[in-house]
Amino acid sequence: MKVEDLRVRIAGKSIVDGVDLLARQGEVLALVGPNGAGKSTLLAAVAGDLPYRGSVLIDGREPSSYPAVELARLRSVLPQHTTLSFPFRVREIVEMGRAPWAGTAEEKHDEDVIRDSMERAGVVEFADRRFPSLSGGERARVSLARVLAQRTPLLLLDEPTAALDLKHQELVLAVARRRAAEGCAVVVVLHDLGLAAAHADQAVVLREGRVAASGRPVEVFTPELLSEVYEHPVDVIPHPETGVPLVVPARAV
Repeated sequence: MKVEDLRVRIAGKSIVDGVDLLARQGEVLALVGPNGAGKSTLLAAVAGDLPYRGSVLIDGREPSSYPAVELARLRSVLPQHTTLSFPFRVREIVEMGRAPWAGTAEEKHDEDVIRDSMERAGVVEFADRRFPSLSGGERARVSLARVLAQRTPLLLLDEPTAALDLKHQELVLAVARRRAAEGCAVVVVLHDLGLAAAHADQAVVLREGRVAASGRPVEVFTPELLSEVYEHPVDVIPHPETGVPLVVPARAV
């Protein structure tokens, strides 16, 4: 996926202003930045869910040039919040991810893909429960399983760890890494800079709708840049064993 000079205006206000991105197969690209930086708007525009100016190419074509079902076979989207009008069971929701492949040769793999997606997201144990009965974290993982079942080469995840405890944050990012290793391009919006540093191959730091920095997390997650972008002093400490940046707000002793 390639994005050039992407611009989004909502109600006359510029939300995304001249952003370039390149999401490569086999890599996880993290979008980070403070609240209001334009991360979710950018992701929605890339998905083809918001009007924009500039260029977004998915498999060489603009999202609007694809029929809806064909686009759904190329990119899958995990939004921040999922609301359902009916009390579907967990397995039924995951099955919805296979809808774009109905009537194709891929349909014969539905059962295996659904089972594998539920196992990866850790939701097998409550497959028969109704969605409204689940906790916020459980709902988030069910939504992830549905997106995984869609089996697309481009995976767009908007704050997939927001409602999760530490264990399941790591599970979700491990799933993203595994999909990348299987050949997907993964773009994920994250608030936790430590998670981005540990799991992303590339990071784009957004500020007021523009790119403040992009590159490998170990290169762009500097105390100077992050303190400026987040308007708060930030310490960046290399992990003593891995060297992965640990990002923490600076606090007075």
